[in-house]
Amino acid sequence: MKAALHPGRLLARRYRLVDQIGAGGMSVIWRARDEVLDRVVALKVLAPSLAADARFRDMVREEARAAAQLVHPHVTSVHDYGETVDPDGSITSFVVMELLSGEELELRLTEGPLPWAEAVEVCGQIADALAAAHRLGIVHRDITPANVMMTATGVKVLDFGIATRIGAPDEDEDGGTFGTPAYVAPERLDGAPAQPASDVYSLGVLLHETLTGRVPYPADTWEQLSAALADGPAPTLADLPELPPAVARICLRCLSRDPAGRPTARQVATTLRDQLLPAEPTAPVSTLAVPLEPVPGPTATDAPAEEATPPPGRPRRRLAPLLVPALLAVGVALAGVALLPDERSTPRTRPSTGPVAPPPSDPPVVESSQPSAPSSSAPPSARSTTSEPGNLIEAANRVDQLIGDGLNAGEIRSDVGLDLRNELRNLTVAVGSGRDQLAPPVARLREKVAVRLGEGGISPAYAQRLDVAITELGAAGV
Repeated sequence: MKAALHPGRLLARRYRLVDQIGAGGMSVIWRARDEVLDRVVALKVLAPSLAADARFRDMVREEARAAAQLVHPHVTSVHDYGETVDPDGSITSFVVMELLSGEELELRLTEGPLPWAEAVEVCGQIADALAAAHRLGIVHRDITPANVMMTATGVKVLDFGIATRIGAPDEDEDGGTFGTPAYVAPERLDGAPAQPASDVYSLGVLLHETLTGRVPYPADTWEQLSAALADGPAPTLADLPELPPAVARICLRCLSRDPAGRPTARQVATTLRDQLLPAEPTAPVSTLAVPLEPVPGPTATDAPAEEATPPPGRPRRRLAPLLVPALLAVGVALAGVALLPDERSTPRTRPSTGPVAPPPSDPPVVESSQPSAPSSSAPPSARSTTSEPGNLIEAANRVDQLIGDGLNAGEIRSDVGLDLRNELRNLTVAVGSGRDQLAPPVARLREKVAVRLGEGGISPAYAQRLDVAITELGAAGV
């Protein structure tokens, strides 16, 4: 007789069941303790009625493999997959996941639509997760409110149970269609191979629902969905006058009947994120000169980077773009760096009032003990003690410009761009103040890029370009 699941049972000699916290059509979710690592986890256990079917066990295993590849802040982390053989020879298969604390989006929507800014933030994070999955060749195929958890650290996309590879057949062995009808793209009813555009359609349905409280084509069965698509009116968001036009446009593009007419998940994420950013400053910021002496009083770094408590109905302000003043390195003014140090230090030499010229071809000349009046027209030897610092700044600027290009192209997530720029700023400050050699902070920055690539926060192409630029930075003179 098959051993029943019950509190206290030990699976795979490691996971002690605590209590059941959820159930679905194919599985039950248990809270459990990992007795090896001494942590609480969630176990998704294949329902006993399906456990004898090898096909369903394979599906659970494939879900674990697909989700385990996605190291992303908005995807539930998968820790392990396991199987136990009971005394009667039956098999229990399960996936070990991080235990989340929060509220399902489905439950939240029972209270009505979300404020537009919250809907945009939630769906933008889902789009980020889908973009990471699509880069790895994975199609989720079941983006619904029931598979989105709202946590204190943002949304988490759940349940890769029917995920598959791009180009794989989009039907089960009986010719049926996977998924939840109201969220399934029209082409999937025709058995088209799995493709990212189908996930984007589901994302469009979800965005429409979070904004309006209803799906564009209500349906509980495949027949109802076919009828709604054939006879139902085209979706519209005209009854939301406060909604930014860009949000309405991207939502309706996601719902295009033609998969080729839909944006990518990355384009959706970028568009939605842009609607939550503060307006561009009206006054231009000079980047070519710094004052002769540090200015007392508050600096740009004293200003809060994020609004603590935005007024009701107003989206939370994101981090403002970094300013572009000059940094001090080895007693020489290094004007033009696109990074701002966290603290000001007393300069060892008088900074230049103009931009740093390209490195001169003449040998470096040591400055006289009598400081000369700085001037942009002075010969190179009067503005710099060596030609090498310019190499460091130029290399740092190239890395920063590449980060900016990646952000604009949607190939680098905004939080990742900020993280990389902070790391680059720390590198230039540490080297400029003589607190560090160049090699260790360069190694840390390259490692940061590799980690963020693994998380899906940087596209492989931009990660490679950044690594090359950072390597060149490491070879620059200091």
